[in-house]
Amino acid sequence: MQQNPVLRVCISCRKTYDRKDLLKITKDHKQGIMLQKGMGRSAYICKSKKCYSDSKIKKKLQKALKTFLEPEFVEIFEKEITSFNNYPH
Repeated sequence: MQQNPVLRVCISCRKTYDRKDLLKITKDHKQGIMLQKGMGRSAYICKSKKCYSDSKIKKKLQKALKTFLEPEFVEIFEKEITSFNNYPH
């Protein structure tokens, strides 16, 4: 039996993608904000340069995760998203 792909919505462009093609940002209640792993409230961003370089992405992430994002996390996120786009999918 074939399993249907798990679909999620990009918080920037609001388009639906397969979960494997998105970058997952999770707010874990014990470990804080994590990339690509963890259980808890999550937000997804597609690989489109337009989406991850959106000037309002920090505000959209804060709203989706219902938390304040530290400036250190934003720097790590920007490095991670550029390397995420270099991975072959």
